[in-house]
This record gives sequence, C-alpha cells and structure tokens, in this order.
Amino acid sequence: MKNKLLIILLSVSFFATAQTGITWSPAVSVSNMNMYSNLHPRIMLDGSGEPMVLWSKSSTKKVAFSRWSGNTFTTPVYLNPSPIDIFTSSWAGPDFASKGDTVYVVFKREPEIYDTNYIYIVRSFDGGANFSAPIRVDMIGNKISRFPTITVDNIGNPIVAFMKIDANFMNPKWVVVKSTDYGSTFSMDVLASGYSGGNGDICDCCPGAIVASGNNVAMLYRDNLNNMRDIWAGVSTNGATSFPSGMNIDQNNWMVNACPSTGPDGIIVGDTLYSVLMNQANGPALVYSGKASLSAMQGGLALNITGVLPGIIQQNFPRIANNGYVAAEVWKQVVTGGDAQIALKFSTNIQNGFIAGFDTVASSMANDIENADVAIGYGAVHVVWQDNSSGTVKYSKGTFIPSGISNDLGKKTISVYPNPFENEINIKLNSTNDFSVEILNTLGENVFYAHGQSKVNTSKLANGIYFIRVKQDNDLFMQKIIKQ
Repeated sequence: MKNKLLIILLSVSFFATAQTGITWSPAVSVSNMNMYSNLHPRIMLDGSGEPMVLWSKSSTKKVAFSRWSGNTFTTPVYLNPSPIDIFTSSWAGPDFASKGDTVYVVFKREPEIYDTNYIYIVRSFDGGANFSAPIRVDMIGNKISRFPTITVDNIGNPIVAFMKIDANFMNPKWVVVKSTDYGSTFSMDVLASGYSGGNGDICDCCPGAIVASGNNVAMLYRDNLNNMRDIWAGVSTNGATSFPSGMNIDQNNWMVNACPSTGPDGIIVGDTLYSVLMNQANGPALVYSGKASLSAMQGGLALNITGVLPGIIQQNFPRIANNGYVAAEVWKQVVTGGDAQIALKFSTNIQNGFIAGFDTVASSMANDIENADVAIGYGAVHVVWQDNSSGTVKYSKGTFIPSGISNDLGKKTISVYPNPFENEINIKLNSTNDFSVEILNTLGENVFYAHGQSKVNTSKLANGIYFIRVKQDNDLFMQKIIKQ
C-alpha cells in the first residue's frame, strides 16, 4: 500500500512541476526568526518590481511588513501602534495594495465593538521604507465593521471595502469607501452587495476582495441566499461611486448551513472579471476559476481549476494576480496521504486561458503550509505562503521569458556570455549587420541601450535578474540573464 501511495504522489508532483516554463528559485524565509509569526501573508511589488510582504501575528495582534532590499528581506516592522490590536487569522486578516512606491495597508481593530474599534489605514509613499500613523476608514455610526480589503485606482488613490453589520450582529452587508486625497479622508460608504434577491444576505464570516481597473470596480464576496453560498460580484462602472448591480460569478449552487471561512479573489483585464474561489457543491472542497463580462453583466459557470486529478483530495484559499495579460493563480491543496502543496497555474495571455498543468511551488509532508499569495512583475512571478513548520513566511521567485518575443535571431547563431555575469557581457553574432542591445529589469524598464556594442559594461547594474534583447534587421533575440 505504501508503494502504491508513493507512486500516486510522485506522479502528481511530476505532473505539477513540469508544466509552466517558469524557473523557480529556492524558497527563503522572509524573516529568519519565527518571533514575527506568519499568518495570512500577502505580497505586492514596489515601483522597482521588488517584493513587499505583509502578514500578522495572533499572539501580539500585530501586523508585520518587510520588503526586498537587494539581497534579502529587511527586518520586519510592525505597522499598528500598541494601543491598536488587530484581527488576524490564517484565513483572514490585514490587506494591502500598491501602485508604484505608494503602499496602503488596512486592518481591523478588535474586539468588534461598534463604538470604539474601527478599520484603519496606514500609508507609505516611499515603497514601504516609512509608514504614516493609522487613519480611520469606516465612519459607520453604531454599526460593526470587519474584513477590510483594498485596491487602488489608476492614479494611486485607495478604494476600501469592508463588511458592515448591525450592532446585534444582524444584517451583514459589503460596503465600499474611496479616497481622492491618497488616504487622508474617505467618502461615506456605498452598498456593494445584496443582489441575489429574496432573502439573500452575505456570508458574514467569509472575507471578500475588491479589484479595480480604470472605472471598473468589482466587489467579490460569498453570498448567502437561504444557505446557497455562491460567489457574487457587485459591479461599479463609475470608479466605486456606486454599485448599482451585481451578478453570480460562481453558479455552482453550493448549499451549506455552515460558514466556509474562505473568500474569493479576482482581477479585471479589459472588460472581463476573472475570479478564483473555493466551492464544495460537487464533492470535496476544490478551487474554481471563473470569468464574467462586466459590460454584459454575465458570468459563466466557474470550473474546477485543475480538473479531476488522482491524488488531489482538497483545495482552498485561492489567489490571482496579473501584470497586463500575464496572470497566475495560486492555492493550497492537500494530496493523498495528507501532504500539502502550494500550487500555481500560469498564463502569458489570460485571454487565451491558462496552461493546462500547474507548478508545485512548495510541498510539505505534514500539511503544515497554508495560505499563499502571488504577484507578477515583468518576467517574474513572486509567491509567499505561511509555513507552520518554521513559523515563518516563505518566499519563492519564478522567472519566465515574456510572451511576444521571437527568437528568430537566435537561429542565426548568437552567443551572450558569461551568464551569470559580473561586470561585463559579451555578444557574438555571425552577421556583421548593425544591431542594438537592450537590457531590461523585471519591470520591463530599459536600464541599458546601445548600437553595435559587442561588449557591454554592466558594473553599474545591481545584482539580480534581467533580460537582454538584441535586435538585428527585422529579427529579435531575448534571453534571461543574471548578475551576481
């Protein structure tokens, strides 16, 4: 029996790690000490495309933050002052969003008392090097707030959603507030849920997610229509000023008289809302992926993210991120024998769908890895997850060649060496025709450009991953390079 089980697990692992074309770095701890804990990690990128990580610690009710400093992560700092204890768990907690080097973090003070404990935001305008004092977000009178989630508009102003409940813990709703002065003040809240009709309510113990692109804003949440707990989206086309309509973006009709304690996530690309969610309507708890037209207000049936595969017995806590059309979905799954994995699907163009297989970014023999998150830069995928064996947040970076790159020039024989490199790169071409050389960072920004230069001085480049792009005539060659 043990040998049969091992074969099943190995076949799942082999299938998972050979699919996306991403090259993964070894996992590292964001903090080398478990004193900072590891609950509910979230990841965003700064203006240079470097990772910033947020998580929390339940014993001290603190929210922790760390950012990449070039070679390692900085020593974590706590963002909530000692009088403010924050709500946190492995399945819910503080959230953050960024645009360039503008960073916003939202958290809920506990306990949930309507007249004293509120939702707060802290801000950084220098990529997380410094944060402001907390600013109150929710002006809701004698109501209770919980589960804040945040996004940013096109110019970097925060849009915050949270659950709003009567003082007797009845009549839960999702509401949205927005700022036009970079988080100094916020509008009065507007309703963004309650579209299922009848006695439709929301799942009051499930976190939600708010996403924005241009004037399109979607509030994703788990509904509760007489115990049918599908995922819905309230939709705004006026930049979160109002949410006049909503739609079922799940449609699996999951009936359960219990709290799933897990919510959705989403991204908006063009007119399409892409979503990920957990549903248990068709047997075990599995992760589903859906897409819906915002202009037509029409969503299709969300489908299991992996399909039926031997050895997978449970999936949960999905997240999704994009950089233009490049997108990735990440989630936790448990396989036969009780081992846990952090799995990832990838697409270089989400409009064409995701690659059929998935990568196993992390695995554990003792089911001691949990909630994960993902962010995408130019040519890079960044993943964090909660590792309970070490008590720390783990991080891994995957690199890929961006889509739309033709390597026709490579057929004419080109050599770029050495790789990895230190202070110089050599370029050798068979043809003597004029050519240009560009070096791009992981944000796609040009950090070097020259014509006909076969020796490139790279001494001013920081250590890290780059892409070299050589153009000659109508041909193009691109390759990932590493400075160390």
